Amino acid sequence: MSGSPRLKLLSREQAILEFNRRVLAQAERDDVPLLERLRYVCIVSANLDEFFEVRYADVLEASRTVGTGIDRAYLEDVAQASHQLVEEQYHLFNHVLGPLLRQADIHILNHADRNAPQREWVADFFRRQVRPLLVPIGLDPAHPFPQVANKSLNFIVRLGGRDAFGRDNDIAIVRIPRVLPRVIRLPDAVSGGQQCFVLLSSVIRAHLEELFPGREIEAFSQFRVTRDSDIDVDEDDTTDLRQALRSKMSTRQFGQAVRLEVVRSCPADLCDFLLEQFGLTPQALFKVNGPVNLVRLTQLIDQVDGDALRFFPHEPGWPVGLPREEGVFQHLRHHDVMLHHPFESFDAVVDFLRQAVHDPDVLAIKQTIYRTGSESVLMELLLEALRRGKEVLAVVELKARFDEEANINWAERLEALGAQVVYGIVGLKTHGKMMLVTRREGARLRRYAHLSTGNYNPKTARLYTDVGYLTSNPELTADVDMVFQQLASLTQLKPPRHLLLAPFAMQSQFLRLIERVAEAAQAGKPARIVVKCNSLTDEPLVRALVEAGQAGAEIDLIVRGACILPPGLAGVTDRIRVRSVVGRLLEHTRVLYFRWGPSDFDEALYLSSADWMNRNMTRRIEVAWPVRDPVLRQRAIDECLVPYLHDARDAWVQHSDGRYSRAGTDGPSAQLALMALHQAAV
Repeated sequence: MSGSPRLKLLSREQAILEFNRRVLAQAERDDVPLLERLRYVCIVSANLDEFFEVRYADVLEASRTVGTGIDRAYLEDVAQASHQLVEEQYHLFNHVLGPLLRQADIHILNHADRNAPQREWVADFFRRQVRPLLVPIGLDPAHPFPQVANKSLNFIVRLGGRDAFGRDNDIAIVRIPRVLPRVIRLPDAVSGGQQCFVLLSSVIRAHLEELFPGREIEAFSQFRVTRDSDIDVDEDDTTDLRQALRSKMSTRQFGQAVRLEVVRSCPADLCDFLLEQFGLTPQALFKVNGPVNLVRLTQLIDQVDGDALRFFPHEPGWPVGLPREEGVFQHLRHHDVMLHHPFESFDAVVDFLRQAVHDPDVLAIKQTIYRTGSESVLMELLLEALRRGKEVLAVVELKARFDEEANINWAERLEALGAQVVYGIVGLKTHGKMMLVTRREGARLRRYAHLSTGNYNPKTARLYTDVGYLTSNPELTADVDMVFQQLASLTQLKPPRHLLLAPFAMQSQFLRLIERVAEAAQAGKPARIVVKCNSLTDEPLVRALVEAGQAGAEIDLIVRGACILPPGLAGVTDRIRVRSVVGRLLEHTRVLYFRWGPSDFDEALYLSSADWMNRNMTRRIEVAWPVRDPVLRQRAIDECLVPYLHDARDAWVQHSDGRYSRAGTDGPSAQLALMALHQAAV
């Protein structure tokens, strides 16, 4: 195929920013409850933090290397798009959501807005709760610019007059401890029947003079610096990855600066001073019209009274294919079970492990641990399994970004009780989600497996859409066991027969499936591909999809986040359609459907832990598994693909230039339909 190599793919960084525009658009919707609209603004801020901490930091590093294709013009384009998105975010917060909050009698009061009793209360709060924790640093040769932690709140102050020693040093820095709440609710006694809040930055700003008695404050600004937060460990040159990571975690807060945020009123000389201190260029400066960290407004959302201002509560139903009155192992001996979270309860996964822990016939449990959280009922159950004398193998991914500390702590607790704990493979992240239970049944051992597109985290399982799969299929469970054996022993074993395993064969197998569909299209047979994933940025897979489309295959891509494939180009990608669904829940399922003929035997459907990104295909341990049960395969199609292809409420359609437009505003919603379907089954 001649067109694909010349096809210019879309920018990954711009695609990430476009995704955040779609998230921000949720905050503009009148049909979304007010506090949830504010939450979307906070989510965009959190997403942008991670974008700068991780992706943009990598792009800056790549720009210093010849041949990467990333030059100054590219960096400027990404910076300009970032600035525009932040401007849109603050405009929405100040001019749309702010007035709506006030109409709902929810007030964020600046010093000028506060009446005399409120100012008195704030002053008392400052002197009792805040002032004792603040230590202003006046800068001079003996007091250098202090270490400023990643994403911490700080003030820079320009002072008039002379200090206590008669010198005219005029710059001071005030670091704000993270232990202080960023949003404070005023007591009812001074709120006049309304819900009134003050931001910590406003409290400190109103009382800065008290930190510098005898000096005149000429100018000041909040500021916040974002730093490269990747933990760089040379895995080939360390004998204990856990200890190496633990020692490096403390330095994450002080990586290379990549972004500086100040308030819009910050004088130019203070901006230049801060840029120089952090070694940043002017394009890294973001002057914002409001608080420098909108993420912290989640504290306001949590404190506001008013259920009508939030999404209606959704209680997941019990999985339709898993009878509660029957033991899980007895049921799985005859039936595989598909779990669709959060529409169906994650409690079924917890119950699977709980039954395994308490069953005297269960001899061994193996599990991968990626993002379980600092508090985890599943990890506590593994500890209980050890106390009951069962063999436990835990494959702990220590390099799960921002979860390293929690995972290290769980690893140490598991090891202390006798678990076999390994940390995956040097140079690869273990991202596959697997649990394997081995049970004695008469004279034989039977294995039961749980595979998942998402993490073993009950909290996120209520917010992310994912698919879990319970099975006792001997061929599939043997493959799962082989993967655990390989991760633990590092032995070269036979390739799995049914699982697709990255980084070994997953990408090549998907490429072969795409090619098979392309050949069917060329032969005039039905040819169809539907891919649902979070990101599509792997060039070999993208170009294979383009070739299949040019061969005549019909291709639908449901990609929540970044997609670098430009759809709808005449003669090149006009058979490829890309849509993104951004709704109440975070779409996280990875479902991959291929059809290459007219019969039911000419199709395959896989569920996967992997996105179609290069890192997932080449630098991670990932698993994808086929759904061969025709009933479950059809259910996966009916629930995970079809509703999203017809969504006309939360869906966006991608255009060839990388921009998106809404597929509709008042049509069917896949998420709401699935909530209703499984809510009724409670």
